[in-house]
Amino acid sequence: MTTGDRRTASRGRIDKRQAILTAAFTVFARRGYASASLQEIADEAGVAKPTVYNHLTDKETLFRHALAAVADNVLAENLTIVERLRNPGADLRAALEDVAYRLIRNCCSDQSRALRWLTYAQVAQFPDLIDLVMSRTSDQLGDALADRLARLSLSGRLRACDPATAAQQFLVLITGPMEGRTRLGTRKVSPAEMRTVAAGGVDTFLRAYESP
Repeated sequence: MTTGDRRTASRGRIDKRQAILTAAFTVFARRGYASASLQEIADEAGVAKPTVYNHLTDKETLFRHALAAVADNVLAENLTIVERLRNPGADLRAALEDVAYRLIRNCCSDQSRALRWLTYAQVAQFPDLIDLVMSRTSDQLGDALADRLARLSLSGRLRACDPATAAQQFLVLITGPMEGRTRLGTRKVSPAEMRTVAAGGVDTFLRAYESP
């Protein structure tokens, strides 16, 4: 086998694994962990059932890897959103509201909602799921946001503060109200409602942290 052939084979294996993980999350979100079958996941992915075993060993391993992959996707989207604060422009309030709205919208996406439901539903059976998901989502998002807020504080755009605490409070102000408004993710909210929550959260945040 040539080097090119080996690279093609490796790429094909990675693509097939990704297809299985994507299909697994779709089926788990649709059926729940207990009712999902590896045969249905294989059918969704367009592969033979033994192929699923070859890539992910068993149902529990597949479940963990599927949730981790989606958590990584959600995090990547959120990190891209937070990068907006690297160069917020002259209107800091507008930049923060834009970031807040986009974070809320991502939090309310079908993918994010299904990730939370599956994590909460299986946490009694797999207690480490909370750490697996949160370490890939809210923890790293908080760190990235704290870095952006620290830079804004150093530049005088925000008052001197503990950036980790400020980041945590910012996220609570924008995501906390959505739990009630979405009825724990069972009700869809409009973009206008999301913008209202974003504006209110940013207003409260700036009352605490805006430079005098």
